[in-house]
Amino acid sequence: MARTTSLTKRTLISKANSTIVIATTVAAFVFVFTLVAGKSLLGQMGYQNRVIDAKKIALSRLQTDLAARDKLQQSYKDFVAKNPNVIGGNPAGAGVQDGDNAELILDALPSRYDFPGLTTSLERLVTGQNLKIISISGVDEEATQGPKSASPNPAPVPMPFQIQVNGSYESVQNLVDVFQRSIRPFQIQTLELTGDPSSMIARIQAQTFYQPEKDLKITTKVVK
Repeated sequence: MARTTSLTKRTLISKANSTIVIATTVAAFVFVFTLVAGKSLLGQMGYQNRVIDAKKIALSRLQTDLAARDKLQQSYKDFVAKNPNVIGGNPAGAGVQDGDNAELILDALPSRYDFPGLTTSLERLVTGQNLKIISISGVDEEATQGPKSASPNPAPVPMPFQIQVNGSYESVQNLVDVFQRSIRPFQIQTLELTGDPSSMIARIQAQTFYQPEKDLKITTKVVK
């Protein structure tokens, strides 16, 4: 009887030890899983908080940009509708100083190489001073220039030309003055005069410019 009781106690102790080992193993697994899951959740929470903060900053900047856009749009409308224009002309007229301000600004520094357009502008300037055009020449580089790619900091590109006119000395002076006051920049490099004050031939070598478009880059940011 005593032997049977001893075996029973050993069996119970063995079962209890097995239960304790299993419970300890399960507890250790749960503890390790909880640590790993907790670390992962904390990492996800930190990442989501960074995303939310970045979105708040982007939203605030977007709201500021939209307000600036509306203000710029209204300023542009006011600028275009201004009468007289910035050089004292009629916005709806067709004279040398006429045209709305937006048109004048685009004519001042075009974004594309356009030699035929330049010769048309020169013809208007010359005939407006009662001068006769003998020749307008230059190298039409449209094929080699091509469309310039936009860049964040575009630089003006020179467009050289030569012009020969005939008229009075006063008219030639007026032409030079018009070049200097023109909204489109002109650089006179050489000026040769021949003849007498009433009938003079002026040979002018000069250059103007165009400037490729400015590229407004929109970037993206990866939140890590």
